[in-house]
Amino acid sequence: MESNIVETIATFQFADGDHLYQVVDFLNRTLKSYDLAFGLSKETDGCLYLSVYEITTSPDT
Repeated sequence: MESNIVETIATFQFADGDHLYQVVDFLNRTLKSYDLAFGLSKETDGCLYLSVYEITTSPDT
């Protein structure tokens, strides 16, 4: 059985981002075939963090 390994490539911090959720959705739909995923989180400090992940598949041993 195979499992996915998700590795964070980069994270960027934003002070404000009204439309960033739409950008993240666009990036995920567009770059899915390149095994990339994007995430957006809002931390308790009020800042938004955009993260880029690389998804690789490895066989379970």
